[in-house]
Amino acid sequence: MLPEIFYGFSVALTFQNLLYCFLGVLMGTLVGVLPGLGPVAAMSLLFTTTLHLSPVSGMIMLAGIYYGAQYGGSTTSILLNIPGEASSVVTCLDGYQMARQGRAGPALGISAFGSFIGGTLSVLGLMLMAPPLANMALKFGFAENFSLMCLGLVIVSFLARGSMLKAMLMAVFGLFLGTIGIDLIVGKPRFTLGIKSFMDGVGLIPIVMGLFGISEVLLNIEEGLSREVFKAKISNLLPSLKDFKDSLKPILRGTILGFFLGILPGGGAIVSAFTSYAVEKKLSKYPEKFGTGVIEGVAGPETANNAGSSGAFVPLLTLGIPSNAVMALLLGLLLTHGVQVGPLLLKQHSDIFWGVVVSMYIGNVMLLVLNLPLIGLWVKILKVPYPILFPLILLFCIIGSYSLNNNTEDVLLMIAFGVFGYFMKKFDYEGAPLVLALVLSPMMENAFRQTLLTSQGSFLVFITRPISATLLLIAVLLLLYPLIPWFKFRKKLESLEADEE
Repeated sequence: MLPEIFYGFSVALTFQNLLYCFLGVLMGTLVGVLPGLGPVAAMSLLFTTTLHLSPVSGMIMLAGIYYGAQYGGSTTSILLNIPGEASSVVTCLDGYQMARQGRAGPALGISAFGSFIGGTLSVLGLMLMAPPLANMALKFGFAENFSLMCLGLVIVSFLARGSMLKAMLMAVFGLFLGTIGIDLIVGKPRFTLGIKSFMDGVGLIPIVMGLFGISEVLLNIEEGLSREVFKAKISNLLPSLKDFKDSLKPILRGTILGFFLGILPGGGAIVSAFTSYAVEKKLSKYPEKFGTGVIEGVAGPETANNAGSSGAFVPLLTLGIPSNAVMALLLGLLLTHGVQVGPLLLKQHSDIFWGVVVSMYIGNVMLLVLNLPLIGLWVKILKVPYPILFPLILLFCIIGSYSLNNNTEDVLLMIAFGVFGYFMKKFDYEGAPLVLALVLSPMMENAFRQTLLTSQGSFLVFITRPISATLLLIAVLLLLYPLIPWFKFRKKLESLEADEE
C-alpha cells in the first residue's frame, strides 16, 4: 500500500489541493463554532463553487468542512452550553461544567487533541479497510447493489432519532423525488408538472439548502437564539499529565467505536458521540460524577465524532453508498463531475481516493494547529449577533441555488423546501433519510430495472442470489423489529384476559 500512499501525498501536497484543504477545515471550524449552521448547509452553499474545480479538489474542500465542523462544535458546547454541531450535544454535559469550574482551557485542549488522535487513526483505518472492501464489492451485480441500497435506507430509518415510521415516510418521499424527470429507459417525462427545469430531475442542492439552511434560519429566528459567552479567562489549553492519563482510554475507545459506527448507514458522528459517552459512563469508577465536569465525558465523545466522520467515507468510497446526508452531497459532487462511484473508484480514479484520504490526515494536522491558537478569535465570532448572521446565510443560499443553473425556479424550489423543512423539524421529521433516498433513487431504479431485464422479468433473482437474499433478509428483520414490543404487549394482554376468565 505504500506506493499508493506516496501517490496520495503527491496529489494532496500540490499547492492547489493544500489551499482547498486549508479553506475547507477553516470554514468547517467556523461552521462548527456558529450555532444554527451545520456542515450540510455550509457544504450546500459552497457546492456550486466546487463545480469549477477538479473532482479531487472539490472533494478535499467539502470533506474538510465536514470533519472540521466536528472540531469547531466543541468550542460552543464548552463555552456557551450550546452545541455548534449536533454531534457536540454530549460535550455540553461535562464541557460546560468544566468551564464553570475554571477549566475551560483543559476542556478545549483535550477536545482538540482527542479529535486529532481520533481523526488520524480512523484515516489509517480507512486506508486499511477500503481496498479489500472494494475488491469484495466487485462481486456485486445489479441485484446485490439494489439490495444493498435498500438495506442502507432501512438502516438509516432504523437508527433515526425519532419515529422509524416518520423516517420511512421521508425516505419514500425522497425516492419519489428522485423519479422526477426523463425516464432513462422509456424516454418519457415523469411527474414534471410541465416545468422544463424538472426534465433533468429536481436539483439536489436547492433541496438540501432549503431543508438544512433555510429551515434552520427560520427555526432560530422563531426561537430567538441567545448566546452568552462564558466570560472566564481561558488559560492552560495544554491539559495536565493527569488529564491526559484520565483521557487516554476514552480517546482510544472513542476512536474504535466512532470509526466502526461511522461505517454504518445512519451512523456517523452523532451516533458515535452519544455511544461513546454512554460507554464511558458505564465503564467509569465514578459514573455519578458524569455531568458535573469530568474530562472523560469530553475526551471520549469528541474523539468518537471525528473518528465517525472519517469512518463514514468507507462505504462511500468503496461501495458508492452514502451513509448520511453529508456523504450524499459528496456522492452528488462526484456524479456531477461524471465520476463512476463504487468499487472501481480505486482503479479508475485513484487520484480522488488516495488524494482525499491523505488530505484528511493533513487536514487533521491543520486543525490541531489552527484550533488552539485561534480560540480567542472563535470567541469573538461567537459574539456576532444572530440578526446580522441570518440575512447573510439567506443571501448565500439564494446566490448558491441561482448560480447552479442561472434559474429562478431553483430558488423557488429551495424556498419551498425551506418552509417544508421548517415544518418537518417542528413535527420531528428527519431530513437525512429524504436526502439519502433522493441521491440513491436513480441508482436504485437503474439497478432494479437492469436486474429485471437480465432475469427476463423474474423477481426471484433477488432471493436466489445469496448476497442479495442476505441483505434483503436483514432489511426485513430491521423493519419488523419495532413490532416486537407490540407482539409482547398483545401476548401479555391475552394472558391477562385468560386469567380473568
